[in-house]
Amino acid sequence: MRWCLVMALVAVGCDDAGTEAAADAAPPDMAVTDAAVSDAAAADMAAPDATAPDPCAARRPVVMAHGFLAGGDTFANHFARFVANGYCPDRLYAFDWNTLDRGADHVAALDALIDRALAATGAAQVDLGGHSAGGGLGYQYLADPAGAAKVAHYAHIGSGREDAPTAVPTLNLWSDADLVVMEKGDIPGATNVRLDATDHYAIATTADSFAAIYAFFNDGEAPATTDFPVDAAPVLAGRAAIFGENLPAAGATVRLWALDPETGARLAETPDAEYTVGEDGRWGPFEATAGAHYELLVTPAAGRPVHYYREPFTRSNPLVYLRTLPTGGGLAGTLLSQVPFESGKTVLVNFTANRAIVAGADTLTVDGVELAREDTAAADDTTIATFVYDADRDGVTDATPVALFGAFPFLSGLDVFLPAAPGRAVTVELNGRRLRVPALSAAEDGPVITVFE
Repeated sequence: MRWCLVMALVAVGCDDAGTEAAADAAPPDMAVTDAAVSDAAAADMAAPDATAPDPCAARRPVVMAHGFLAGGDTFANHFARFVANGYCPDRLYAFDWNTLDRGADHVAALDALIDRALAATGAAQVDLGGHSAGGGLGYQYLADPAGAAKVAHYAHIGSGREDAPTAVPTLNLWSDADLVVMEKGDIPGATNVRLDATDHYAIATTADSFAAIYAFFNDGEAPATTDFPVDAAPVLAGRAAIFGENLPAAGATVRLWALDPETGARLAETPDAEYTVGEDGRWGPFEATAGAHYELLVTPAAGRPVHYYREPFTRSNPLVYLRTLPTGGGLAGTLLSQVPFESGKTVLVNFTANRAIVAGADTLTVDGVELAREDTAAADDTTIATFVYDADRDGVTDATPVALFGAFPFLSGLDVFLPAAPGRAVTVELNGRRLRVPALSAAEDGPVITVFE
């Protein structure tokens, strides 16, 4: 019931999979990220020798559309793998759209991005992929012969089963362990690949997923590697966007500090870098130190700051997304308005970037309180983000599920009192990997977000 309630909003609905792409988005020129890597970041990331033949000339541009409540960073793993297999970063495009807006013309916005990709690269066609609701959008786009003519191959990734493939060669990538898409399975006439024991989100992130997509886009050629390159000086860039609505957080400020990994404290008062977010939401590039811990603080023009603490970067990543909190109404704004941001208490959200957390298979703790439980992280919950805060405002850890998140996919919450105090650190552990982060006061400092790869 939970899935039907929410997924009825998106293309992968419970009863009519893939027939309608959901979204409340910005106008077409605001709804996309033109390229996965900004021009400046691309220049810093293993650019080919200008005197040598262009190695990208034989590579079609790749355009990928994310799913419900997600963003272009869904494809951070795959974009890194494409680069490791000879693709140039500036030929990889993430289509960002607001999956909560049912009124916007997302097909037109996607078409505009594809046109820009073709114009920028001189290619005749792109390879297109769509995950989850992005798959429904892909089917809509390719239903128009004019759109289909611009696409060489289409990858339908963890999306609804269709009666027939699109008008172009179609890969249908699905999993029995995907418990979000109700109607799934082989599509007659498509190239069907089933991934075993792969959850709904991981279908878009795993090595097996990439191998299938790469081979399909490259006429059966297997990738040389599905590993990530390791960079001594990873170059980071990305997008600041409003949570849920996925619209650019224009005018926000992004600051980065190197941290003491044992305390989560900044190593210096002055940030290592500072950026003003443009109209397209982009920030960066920043040259990091491999293996170092960083705080990434995004401060919107209006609303609360948000502090991000991630596992150390070991590779360049042009898709580091920083979400700000919605300040208006709407589904996401209404949901988060129920979270109490109180002085002396920390509001923490743990996000897993590439797959769901599952009770029994994973252990996730915050200051020793287990979050990966059957009532908060069952397999059919596909839990990606877990909210941890004093839900009943009594200053006591009851460790009970927060009912507020019960009707939403990908999200869960627990009532855990995390006292905020200068110098105090909160310990977050996922399967033995640990992040230590400051216990910030939610009213003054906003939420703390921990991110595990």
